[in-house]
Amino acid sequence: MEAPHGPAADAGTTAAHTLTVDSPELMADLGRALAAVLRPGDLVMLTGELGAGKTTLTRGLGAGLGVRGAVTSPTFVIARVHPSLTGGPALVHVDAYRLGGGLDEMEDLDLDVSLPDSVVVVEWGDGKVEELSDDRLHVVIDRVAGDTDDDRRVVTLTGYGSRWAEAEVAALARQGR
Repeated sequence: MEAPHGPAADAGTTAAHTLTVDSPELMADLGRALAAVLRPGDLVMLTGELGAGKTTLTRGLGAGLGVRGAVTSPTFVIARVHPSLTGGPALVHVDAYRLGGGLDEMEDLDLDVSLPDSVVVVEWGDGKVEELSDDRLHVVIDRVAGDTDDDRRVVTLTGYGSRWAEAEVAALARQGR
């Protein structure tokens, strides 16, 4: 488990909560559970190696938020906007993997404009989007170690800022079990 770092460490962090997710279906279920507490203006950062389940989690978020369009990895288009079909916030799904710079390069995507009215999910955003908001949820997905076909993942949820109270992050962790 990684210690809080960067500008948000000063903004206050909740304790990290860790859970085990045993299958891709359960990863999508965790995304649906997370969607139930997300609201416009929320920034969610996803960290994990290739194939860890970041897009699967985001697919569940999209289903839970009731957005239009298939949620797929935006690696080659950098960002996709999925409007709500239910009157809720849009889902802005960003893949920052190919972006080398920090916030300067991200500014071209106008995420700061989208953020107040949308839920913004950024894969590979470490060191690139933290300055968008003092309040964000950082989701780290780790595969089971070793050469294995095991679908189990260890997911760590860490809330930064006053938006993510300790109780809310802990409740998310319990829902995902």
